[in-house]
Amino acid sequence: MTFNAQGMSRRSLLSMIGTVAGSAVMYSAMTEMGLAQSSNWAGRPELRGAPKGTRILVLGAGLAGMTAAFELRNAGYEVKVLEYREKAGGRCWTLRGGDTYTELGGFEQKVEFEDGNYLNPGPWRIPSDHFAVLDYAKRFGVELEPFIQVNYNAYVHNTEAFEGKPQRFKEIDADFRGGVSELLAKVADQGKLDGLVSAEDAKILVSALKRYGALDENAAYVTGEDSSSHRGWSKAEGGGADGEPIPSEPHDLSTILNSDLWKSLTGGLHLHMQTTMFQPKGGMDMIAQGFEKQIKDLITYNAKVVKIRNTDDGVDVTWVPSDGAGAAVVESADYCICTIPFSVLGQIDHDFSARMSHIISTMPYASSTKVGLEFKRRFWEQDEHIYGGISYTNLPISQISYPSTGYFSDGPAVLLAAYSWGAYSYQFNALPPSERVAKALEYGAQIHPQYTEEFKTGVGVGWHRVPWTLGCFGLWNDREADYMEATKMDGRTLMAGEHISYLPAWQEGAILSALDAIKRLHATIIEN
Repeated sequence: MTFNAQGMSRRSLLSMIGTVAGSAVMYSAMTEMGLAQSSNWAGRPELRGAPKGTRILVLGAGLAGMTAAFELRNAGYEVKVLEYREKAGGRCWTLRGGDTYTELGGFEQKVEFEDGNYLNPGPWRIPSDHFAVLDYAKRFGVELEPFIQVNYNAYVHNTEAFEGKPQRFKEIDADFRGGVSELLAKVADQGKLDGLVSAEDAKILVSALKRYGALDENAAYVTGEDSSSHRGWSKAEGGGADGEPIPSEPHDLSTILNSDLWKSLTGGLHLHMQTTMFQPKGGMDMIAQGFEKQIKDLITYNAKVVKIRNTDDGVDVTWVPSDGAGAAVVESADYCICTIPFSVLGQIDHDFSARMSHIISTMPYASSTKVGLEFKRRFWEQDEHIYGGISYTNLPISQISYPSTGYFSDGPAVLLAAYSWGAYSYQFNALPPSERVAKALEYGAQIHPQYTEEFKTGVGVGWHRVPWTLGCFGLWNDREADYMEATKMDGRTLMAGEHISYLPAWQEGAILSALDAIKRLHATIIEN
């Protein structure tokens, strides 16, 4: 199977905007797309005066559902949670050795990773500005460690540039900044910015560009100590008689521009990708387990919701055992918080208003695929000195993420060997899991030739085949027209989840959406 990309993904567009126009313009574009907003976390809600005996049913035990359940019970409400799976977490999910995962189509994968190794099919990193996630993690005793987003020793790769050979991130980054800085310094030095900056500011600008771009005293980006101190040396600094380094030769700006590798340089500049980022020790589902321990007694597991009915004074929800073995059960409550993804909710028998039903049924979900490959040894560290971070490529795998834990250990380790979106993701999803793994191996070997010899086992997850979400995250066709309508109470039901937030795809968005929903629900209950 040959993979083909059609058009430009939103992520590729944002990377180009960020590199060419700057982070401010990119952030504006992300805001318009609903991808970048600072967290508006203001602390846990104070819900007082809950009427005794008021029953609230929460649909879904992902982070949104568990946040709602935790805070509502603390406020004095009677809460019950219905969860489709045998455990809580939703998209906050980790696959470890011994796990079995069956996707739509009946494909079953038995994870054979060594003890301690894992793949996070869903969220895999936590930005430092996602204050709600960090607060609950601390509150529930979830230990976090740094996640390495940017590693200057990792690779950027394009099959059409540099004869298909991967290049070190630091070399391309330094050469791009150096080339652009030299151009701008020459323009400023020649007085061609008159009218835009003062003569005094132009001098300061040239001085700043020399430092920023590693230019020499003539404001030129050339082979020498300045450039090599950023991009690396041809022969590194050493000790003794043979310690003198040899400068490396930069690539000219035209080569960098035509390589398209500059598109991969902005990964750590996006608002939610900036250092420091975090990950839970042992896997992302440690976050889910932290929540689950607080409210496990409230959750009915393996409960597949099949009907939702709003009544004059409450909500009736019918569920059946997820394995199909058992009679239907009807749960009644005074109110409902529904965190079921719209991709799934649209297939459930419900009586929501025509407006809400239209929003639910027309929301598409982004496609994404992740493949985790376990290798016999950490060759990226031992052979190539890459410790954490991400390598980027124009191949269908899109990127390779190196583990941010277990450094210098000798045993097997897992790479996130593919994280694809858009057309490539749909093509990955169409393959059986074993072929996804084979493709990730095939493509990854173009960056790391050790793949073939060192491979042990792998697992591939296509999010449109994940039964409890049917997609990665919700997309708005017309946010301006539909978003506020989706937040309104429909009968006795309020919606919550990452799709009801301006932080789509992030756990922070799910939690903040739930907190907003329960505050509005509590206000409604008190008023009535």
